[in-house]
Amino acid sequence: MAKITKKRKAAEAKLDINKQYTLSEASALVKDINCTKFDSSVDVHIRLGVDPKKADQAIRGTVTLPHGTGKTKRVLVLCTPDKENDAKNAGADFVGLDEYVQKIESGWTDVDVVIATPAVMPKIGKLGKVLGPRNLMPNPKTGTVTNDVAAAVTDVKGGKIAFKVDKTGIIHASIGRISFTPEKLAENAQELINALVRMKPATAKGTYLKGISMASTMSPGLVIDTKSVG
Repeated sequence: MAKITKKRKAAEAKLDINKQYTLSEASALVKDINCTKFDSSVDVHIRLGVDPKKADQAIRGTVTLPHGTGKTKRVLVLCTPDKENDAKNAGADFVGLDEYVQKIESGWTDVDVVIATPAVMPKIGKLGKVLGPRNLMPNPKTGTVTNDVAAAVTDVKGGKIAFKVDKTGIIHASIGRISFTPEKLAENAQELINALVRMKPATAKGTYLKGISMASTMSPGLVIDTKSVG
């Protein structure tokens, strides 16, 4: 069994395990109980009252966080030559087609987001077995299959994140870094929650927001009162 560090014990001592915190309270406390020395990620985990096995309840989409994620994302744009300058000028880290298709087939996935134009999708469809498990496969639903590659790159670099419900009905997403102010963390989390509420399927019955928690990397989690985010 792993040994609990003094810092972790001190952090846990500040928690009330029987309390459900407001989003504002959690966003402040998550900084106070952080156990790492680096600028760790702050993540939220949202359990939805959906059945992911049903196509209309398999929630997935994107949202632009008002304060970004605090992480510079590496973006690959797969496109035809006429779109390459647009992608490069917008700040894409890697731009091309055949060269990167070959690299990906060989196992290269050193990027955070892959954007593609519709014209090249037939050529990169075979990359699904490599990109799919890593949630990197371009998809129109997440805005990563588009002819406007410049806008797509700008959105990603500006704080746009993609989310997808897992097989247990939970959305996992990073909403900032521990160096963010509590206000920025709360506003980013609220923006994600608002996006999920707007996407509530008409066929979803019962409670939709069933549970929310927030935690920084390697630190204790905080249970958030779902009534505080309405």
